[in-house]
Amino acid sequence: MARGGGKEKLVADRVSTGKAKAHRLQLGEATDSEVVQASLDGDSTAFGELVRRYDQRLLNFVYRTIGDRERGEDLVQETFVRVYRHLHRFDQSKKFSTWIYTIASNLAKNELRNRSRNPLVLFQTLKKNWDADHRPLEWEDTQYKPDDLFRKRHLRAQVEKAVSQLPEHHRVVFVLREMEGKTYEEIADITNCNLGTVKSRLNRARNNFASIIAPMID
Repeated sequence: MARGGGKEKLVADRVSTGKAKAHRLQLGEATDSEVVQASLDGDSTAFGELVRRYDQRLLNFVYRTIGDRERGEDLVQETFVRVYRHLHRFDQSKKFSTWIYTIASNLAKNELRNRSRNPLVLFQTLKKNWDADHRPLEWEDTQYKPDDLFRKRHLRAQVEKAVSQLPEHHRVVFVLREMEGKTYEEIADITNCNLGTVKSRLNRARNNFASIIAPMID
């Protein structure tokens, strides 16, 4: 009797595991809006899907902005805490990605303002290994000769130094556009600026960046 009950429990557990896996796959194919709605409807696994989608992307962005990976991880965690608490306030006619980037951007800017060190030193380093789909230049390529790779790595280091010298409001739009690939409209939403201001800041950031990096690569 007990042995039969054990088999039934094993079968039930396998069925439950299979259903859970199928549900995770279903969530993985859903849009952000659908996953948000599932979370609001009480699906306990839906929020985990949002974290899976945005955790690394937000860390890349925050790390490039503040130059501190460990602190960046803390700020990304805080971002998800705020998203979880206020998900019911999210306007689902808007893009979820813009909303979550806005929260992360505000936390990153507050971190820079609250630092005790010289505020002119906005950050010391950028992410050392940028993901290929997020950076404007391809830094690594196995088809290049060793000398070419060395030059590309040297150029990357110079880019990091140049971007670190941009003022905060210029650096944020520069990173969002040139490294994260965001549209002007998304940047406007994330930074709470109008399109004209975004384009003006980006233009100045690009000119400033060019003037800083030019003598480095002569």
